[in-house]
Amino acid sequence: MAEMVIHISTLQFLRQLRRHNEREWFEAHRTDYLLAKRNVEDFVGEVIRLFSSIDPHIAGLQPRDCLFRIYRDIRFSKDKTPYKTHFAASFQRKGKRVHNPGYYLHIEPDGNSFIGGGIWHPFPEDLKKIRQEIDYNLEAFEQIIRQPAFNRRFGDLTDEEALQRPPKGYAPDHPGIRYLKMRNFIVGHEISDEQVLSSGLLKQIINDFTLMKPFIDFLSRALDD
Repeated sequence: MAEMVIHISTLQFLRQLRRHNEREWFEAHRTDYLLAKRNVEDFVGEVIRLFSSIDPHIAGLQPRDCLFRIYRDIRFSKDKTPYKTHFAASFQRKGKRVHNPGYYLHIEPDGNSFIGGGIWHPFPEDLKKIRQEIDYNLEAFEQIIRQPAFNRRFGDLTDEEALQRPPKGYAPDHPGIRYLKMRNFIVGHEISDEQVLSSGLLKQIINDFTLMKPFIDFLSRALDD
């Protein structure tokens, strides 16, 4: 069986699409797009297959459940370019259409690729639940994010959109106030084009997702009914 990798032609297609982000060019190069899309679909399928034994919640997913469309929604955007210039996949319970904590892979040339996980912009009620879970189980939360391997790989948990003041119901001197102020709970790191194209990418993703799993589990428990 051939080794599962991201092909250089996939990055080359995305690089060209960034230069020619218009429908006429895209249609003229649709065959290149379909080859690149198939490459990413096959790769995502292998991630699902390998990681399902570690996180059974994604075992039933198919690549189509995880991959985002390349077509941009330009209805309310000043940027009218019709296509995204990356491939992205979200591995989460019930697929990408459900706004749950999950794992994320972003493939974009010229050093813009990254591996991530968590939840971004949770719904207000979900954010309240996550804050409540941190409030009730701060020690367990800090054990996860301060675990040495986790911390070395992803660094400190931060959020550029964090509140300036404590959220309603929490005192400024709460021992977990820095986390309670957060509005996004995301970890990850960038990967170079060389890493994207390497035979070691698949193993790196599985290792990173495995490190993230306790973090994802904690966030998911907060939202469980």
